[in-house]
Amino acid sequence: MRRWGFVMFRVLGALGGKAVVAGVLASLCLGTGSLATAAASKAPRGPDVRSNAAFVMDTTNGSVVFERKSDLVGPIASITKLMTALVVLEAQQPLDETIEIANADRWKGKGAFSRLTVGTKLSRGDLLHLALMASENRAARAVGRSYPGGEAAFVRAMNAKAKALGMTQTRFDDPSGLSTENVSSARDLAKLVIAASHNKTIREFSTSRSHQVRVGRSVLEFRNTNSLVANPAWTITVQKTGFINEAGECLVMQTMIGERPVVMVLLNSFGKYTRVADAKRIRQWMESQPQSRTLARVGGSRKSR
Repeated sequence: MRRWGFVMFRVLGALGGKAVVAGVLASLCLGTGSLATAAASKAPRGPDVRSNAAFVMDTTNGSVVFERKSDLVGPIASITKLMTALVVLEAQQPLDETIEIANADRWKGKGAFSRLTVGTKLSRGDLLHLALMASENRAARAVGRSYPGGEAAFVRAMNAKAKALGMTQTRFDDPSGLSTENVSSARDLAKLVIAASHNKTIREFSTSRSHQVRVGRSVLEFRNTNSLVANPAWTITVQKTGFINEAGECLVMQTMIGERPVVMVLLNSFGKYTRVADAKRIRQWMESQPQSRTLARVGGSRKSR
């Protein structure tokens, strides 16, 4: 054994000198397990995202930066309202037309509370603004009901638009998102966010910090449901939050990270603050990574390239 070791030492010395000898002998002493551990420590790690499903895309080149369960289909709550806004605006319905909140706009299940009482009269523009910014459910249902052909025709238009955008895992059942039959995936919703980001009105309404409307003799002030729009460290182009028990806390947005326009989709978070904390963790992680790096899917998602 000693003779074999001596022979190997001389052979290695002839091949590469002392540095090679030292390196090989160190590897032999450490064992292959240690080498594998060292290699694994250099492998890229994703952000510590707590949301059940996530999808992050750099829209400059369409590259996937991070994803987790991005094809998982489930309820999307008020993320629905981005599609509601797209359908209304692409139909070129006048934003200054007055619409009255009706009994038909009331929801009879969870999420029924609204500050807009039956009989309230507001412009379509105000209703759309409140739906996108403050996630006002009666506002969304009212603009859907006032579509030519009523809510049924509106929902058909929503599904037709989803098909046109290539959202193959998406189905809409109502304009507000209160229905659990409004379903999609994180990957599909990225397409919706990109489409919404091209509309100036949606960008403006969804990212304003607050909006006031006159209801009778009172002036009601509504605030944005996404705290990040008021954070000067963030530049957000378009955003929407959502929540029902079946969907969990949801957040979608397009934002700038460095000089990169990035779409984030976070679905089925738990707790009030997790979705915002996830967005911050993704941003911190991206800022620490080389821009060219993309990651393999986590938790059953397909490998990105």
